[in-house]
Amino acid sequence: MNKEVFKTLIKEGQEEIKDIELYPRHFSFEEEGRYVLVGIRQAGKSFLLYQRAKMLMQAGHDIKEIVYINFDDERLLGMKAEEFDLILQAHASMYECKPILFFDEIQNIEGWEHFARRLANQKYSVFITGSNAKMLSRDIATTLGARYFDEKVFPYSFAEYLEAKGIQLESDWMYSKLRNNIQLQFDDYFRWGGFPELLLYRNKRHWLNGLYEKILLGDVILRNNVKNDQALRLAVKRLAENVRQPIAYNRLVNMIKSTGLSANTASMIEYIRFVKDSCLMFTLDNFASKFSEKETVKKHYFIDNGLLNIFLNDADPALLENLCAITLYKRYNNDDYSPQLFFYNRNIEVDFFVPSEQLAVQASYSIRDEETRKREVNALIQLHAAHPLKKAIIITYDEEETIEHQDLNIQVLPIWKWLLLE
Repeated sequence: MNKEVFKTLIKEGQEEIKDIELYPRHFSFEEEGRYVLVGIRQAGKSFLLYQRAKMLMQAGHDIKEIVYINFDDERLLGMKAEEFDLILQAHASMYECKPILFFDEIQNIEGWEHFARRLANQKYSVFITGSNAKMLSRDIATTLGARYFDEKVFPYSFAEYLEAKGIQLESDWMYSKLRNNIQLQFDDYFRWGGFPELLLYRNKRHWLNGLYEKILLGDVILRNNVKNDQALRLAVKRLAENVRQPIAYNRLVNMIKSTGLSANTASMIEYIRFVKDSCLMFTLDNFASKFSEKETVKKHYFIDNGLLNIFLNDADPALLENLCAITLYKRYNNDDYSPQLFFYNRNIEVDFFVPSEQLAVQASYSIRDEETRKREVNALIQLHAAHPLKKAIIITYDEEETIEHQDLNIQVLPIWKWLLLE
């Protein structure tokens, strides 16, 4: 690596930022803050860097101050942590101002956190993105020493999706003609998810298949030197097919073995950790289980409905629960060190439980069937008896009512409305 490469990349990055057209996302940057933004590939992290750079330029900063480097660039293959300083040297040889640094997918360079800490100590403005959840680990946080704000970045929420499609919600939208359009738009969002770039493509399944392969091959298999990639691929497929059910690692191993592939529990635990590190999936614990069960029996969800949908036929019930999980996870489990969102499974089955908020949520595509209705309602009533609830909700695809039972009111809401009211 040499300074000339970085001089070229700095200049290219400045041109890209000047020319890019943005749909601004609702993200509030602290004026003097440094940031580590982490999320799945294509969630929009790079655009948040561009957005911040343009905000700084509008505030009076010169484009010469901006240094944007994407570490996915093939010209940086093989780069070592000790070569980071060449970026500062390259900028200093081009301009006399202090740079504002934007580093995209920095996790590709092992040891990046030590350079990031030095930059903070030297009072540089720094904005970093990565697609590996380990960047939010306690080890990294300890190294950075509270010098950075760490934030998770997700694909579009439904409200953001509508804005990106040019649909502005009026205060009385539920009573206007706009309501029908919103419901039509929701069907696409429900099935294909909220990756910003996906809005540009008609063949959404093809694009999502390509993204999944890039994540699985690059961020999971190659990064972690996985030898038994067939077992890993099959494990992800089985988790997708059973997304609504708690699964024990040994049961997953038996599913893999039944196809003739070799697998063991220790390697399966590692594989799922790798997949979670890539931000492809997240897990929820059973609030009602003992510690040992919490660690071995979990529910596994995909971070975007589109990525789940590519695995499934007759996907609607699974997609509805997965979208509920994403929405609640963003709100209540943003700090992985102290999660607030669980499922509840001990004689009672409740899909989502937030004990700190006394909130329980059931995900049921429809409760028109009397047996289904009774099951979903009774589970909430029984949970309320054991852990008093302030709020109980059943999320459906398009049904709405209020069910009263003694001191518990259960709201039944269509998911598209719930997403916009929350």
